[in-house]
Amino acid sequence: MFIGIDIGTSGIKALLVDEKQNIIGSWTEPLTVRRLHPSWSEQDPDQWLKAIYHTLDMLQDQYPQEVSLVEAIGLSGQQHGAVFLDEKGQVLRPCILWNDTRADKECAIFENRFPDGPKILGSITMPSFTAPKVLWVAKNEPEIFSKTRHVLLPKAWVRYALTGIMAEDMSDASGTAWLDVKKRSWSEAALKASGIDMSYMPDLCEGTDRAGYLKADLASRWKMKKRPIFAGSAGDNAAGAIGLGAINKGDSFVSLGTSGVLWMTTDSYCPNPETAIHTFCHALPNRWHQMGVMLSAAASFKWWADLCHEKEETLLAELPKTIKEPSPVLFAPYLAGERTPYNDGRVRGGFVGLTQDATRAQMTQAVLEGVAYSFRDAFEGFLKTGQAPLTADVIGGGSKSTLWVSIIASVLNMPLNKIKHGEQGGAFGAARLARLALTGEKIEKVCTSPERINCIKPDKELKQAYAENYKRYRLLYPALKAFRN
Repeated sequence: MFIGIDIGTSGIKALLVDEKQNIIGSWTEPLTVRRLHPSWSEQDPDQWLKAIYHTLDMLQDQYPQEVSLVEAIGLSGQQHGAVFLDEKGQVLRPCILWNDTRADKECAIFENRFPDGPKILGSITMPSFTAPKVLWVAKNEPEIFSKTRHVLLPKAWVRYALTGIMAEDMSDASGTAWLDVKKRSWSEAALKASGIDMSYMPDLCEGTDRAGYLKADLASRWKMKKRPIFAGSAGDNAAGAIGLGAINKGDSFVSLGTSGVLWMTTDSYCPNPETAIHTFCHALPNRWHQMGVMLSAAASFKWWADLCHEKEETLLAELPKTIKEPSPVLFAPYLAGERTPYNDGRVRGGFVGLTQDATRAQMTQAVLEGVAYSFRDAFEGFLKTGQAPLTADVIGGGSKSTLWVSIIASVLNMPLNKIKHGEQGGAFGAARLARLALTGEKIEKVCTSPERINCIKPDKELKQAYAENYKRYRLLYPALKAFRN
């Protein structure tokens, strides 16, 4: 038996998976985000740990026999966050999360200190990344920085709390702006540009490596017969790829979660940073990937539903079953800034084209379409690199909406596959990595493709209308830049 734990922004999800890759049980525990100022986004690491304890308590309560047989655990982590620890391993401040964009000025400082960074790190430096966050703390919280002796990503901190080991896999490490992505090793020059050195870093491993054992007291708490090993594991997007079997060159997916991702697996390091497409390590040895990232995908729809004081399902029910034409309203989903293609943490979103006759349904449709246009921005970036996805699977909570997936398919002019258990995200991939770390099986045997339940093709007429509307959408960013915080 294997457990995969996804450390998300909005919740902790744990899956219990058997040797035949059947999902035996799952539990999700919600998390809260603290936003003290515009562009800030923080969480207390202890909140993750308490949520993990509760999820595994619930699984053990419901499936005591199966949990007792767990032999390996994998983690899927929200990327880019910064957990600051002192010399005793104690947390010094709340974690600065991936969607925190306060460190935009520090990006310029970092790149001035490390001008070769983009070609080594696989991406231009973005406020979301870990390195500029460290520079921000050094400048604005010098008393915290002076005590800092370790900086861990959320997943690495959870591993440390559960095993006592500081280790990080290549896929998650890629999002720090400290990894030499081609060489798969920490870059001393990048660390120096952040005012730290190698001693602050956890050991590096591949996602399929063994990296720690569950602490004995915790194994006893959940009545496990053995202390399970931990896999090196993966960042959330790489874990999603493992769950989808996206392990070979050209394998692609759309992640419609809190953030949005357009992913394509590659078999070599081929960066093109000026496009704001990231080139990072995969969680598997000798594999890489390219991805375009938007900061507010399903988060945009959740924001709109909360603003309307309605459930998302209620708003979707107000739309026609089949979209016949684009909404007359446009929506820019820059609620937390945007990464691909603009690398602008301070731009803000908005509705455009409202009239006295505008309806809530038109605005709901505009939100769905705005996220789809943002995916199109990423797709255009892929085209500039010379290789772009031809088809893709869809994962994440937003994938439950066939209507939304159909809009994205028509906007991208690309077939999209809805899959069984597509909303499980990275937790299933984490469980697969746990199995690989335990058994050493061939990757291709374990990381098979999912059951595809529906192939949604672009609508011939609608894709033309969306292509025209996308040109209008592209005019929004230059106008909205004037309203940056």
